[in-house]
Amino acid sequence: MKIILATQNLGKLKEFQQLSKGKNFEFIPMPEDLKEMPEETGSTFKENAFIKAKYVSEYFEMPALADDSGLEVDALNGAPGIFSARYSSLRTDLSNSTKLLRDMKGVEKENRTARFRCCLLGFHKGKTICSEGTLEGEVAESFKGDSGFGYDPIFLIPEYGLHLAEMKKEDKNKISHRFKAFEVISKSLPSLFI
Repeated sequence: MKIILATQNLGKLKEFQQLSKGKNFEFIPMPEDLKEMPEETGSTFKENAFIKAKYVSEYFEMPALADDSGLEVDALNGAPGIFSARYSSLRTDLSNSTKLLRDMKGVEKENRTARFRCCLLGFHKGKTICSEGTLEGEVAESFKGDSGFGYDPIFLIPEYGLHLAEMKKEDKNKISHRFKAFEVISKSLPSLFI
């Protein structure tokens, strides 16, 4: 069973391919003839995931899974949230993380709590399935690690004493927000093929 992953982010695609090892479905990248994704006009992760999954599923006439996820920082009232990928004007991992560190300058350690939130939404022929997962941590004061993508180098997991980008992929995948959401939705993904 092949499911198109509705993303142009190759880091996410690799992560989903690892998560689905041993399952009876396979995530495939979006074919290259889809040049542009629809604008994410939703006000929640779920709404944006729905926009992407429905569009890709209908375009290719096959099941699609969309991931809309981001970082919610308590001291910034939940920002960057749904704007995590486009938080800075350059919209790169480095520029987004650098802007966040700038915005958090002077915030005390006990007020740097944050979480990654992931909403997964599968769509095919009008049928929708959805799940969410979170990973609690805090915004560090500097970059560390060269593994992962996005905000991983500045996201600290206190109980491990490590930035997410310092963790081995296998260890990260056991605790990540995406893993938690995937564990739930993977049980119902086959229903998209019925």
